[in-house]
Amino acid sequence: MNINSIELFFLLLSVFVLTTIGLTVPTRGRLLLKMVSEDVLASSSQTPEKTTYNVPKPKPAYYPHKGSPLYADRELYSAIAEAPKTLVEQHLCAPRSGIAVVIPAKSVFRITTPEGPQVCDLNIWNLHNPRERFWAARTRQLHSAHVSTYDRLWSNLPFLRPLVTITADTLSARHDEWGGRVHDTLGTRCDPYVDKLISGEDNDLHCHSNLTRAILPHGLTEFDVHDVLNVFQVTGLNEYDQYFMEACPATNKDYFELFAEQDLLVAISACPGGDLSQWGWGEDSDNLEGSKMVDCCRPLGIDVYKLDNEEKILEKWEAPKVVNYKGNHGLKGPSNSENRRDVSIEGALDQNI
Repeated sequence: MNINSIELFFLLLSVFVLTTIGLTVPTRGRLLLKMVSEDVLASSSQTPEKTTYNVPKPKPAYYPHKGSPLYADRELYSAIAEAPKTLVEQHLCAPRSGIAVVIPAKSVFRITTPEGPQVCDLNIWNLHNPRERFWAARTRQLHSAHVSTYDRLWSNLPFLRPLVTITADTLSARHDEWGGRVHDTLGTRCDPYVDKLISGEDNDLHCHSNLTRAILPHGLTEFDVHDVLNVFQVTGLNEYDQYFMEACPATNKDYFELFAEQDLLVAISACPGGDLSQWGWGEDSDNLEGSKMVDCCRPLGIDVYKLDNEEKILEKWEAPKVVNYKGNHGLKGPSNSENRRDVSIEGALDQNI
């Protein structure tokens, strides 16, 4: 709702008069005030009106050349999804906490919502070289801002290869009337720093903090936590191009299934906002009795499977390789090549520097 300056003046004047003479502001007035305050506080540089410039319809900016590994082989990954599997591990992530799990290459793993709707923040690293990790921005460009079956989650530079390929998604590219879609790369994890900026309060109940605690036993630190995939989270951009979140639609039967292209360390956080039906800023972590968010927080699960006939199913599968960029960013070494130090990116990758 948008209210112009004249309407805002008379609205505030009427509220002032009513409160001055001791009368209660009508419900509609309170609702209008709330909406006005949201309009004022959540300001945007963008306009909701579209202008016609007679430009041609744009096409996707990133598309593969012939033989590119950008898109998954659907026949192969359908076979992986449908193949018999044996459940080898189950991990439960308690509400408002985080866990980190080692996932061997060629495994299939599912992120589950065993007790109903719950948002999950996902981080992924190469188990043997954590400098290689999930890159949300490039994944968003190569596939879409929200991901589903056959999309791949890509690693950062200078590696740029799939960490996982999505093999099943029970929410199946959901798209609602407000433009909300599920499994989001647009946003990132909630964190105590932005909460302090918005609310002025210190609060440890955030996905960034959950992920930090979860990976410490694996030799990683806060600096290794990166932009997440928000699994089971419905998000979009409103008419002002602002990020919005909706309540999670998952049930206790839903899951998000992925094939591990490499040996991985996978960390998840059961978002302290729960299913996001009651989310807000400035929660008091020392006094949660009055928090509505606590009531909508549930656990998450990670189920790890091994393919029963792995050799046959993966006959055409190849482990992804780093992009074989042969240049050196325009850097030129000393003319005495026998004495110069090798500064090539390829050399750094070989040494896991």
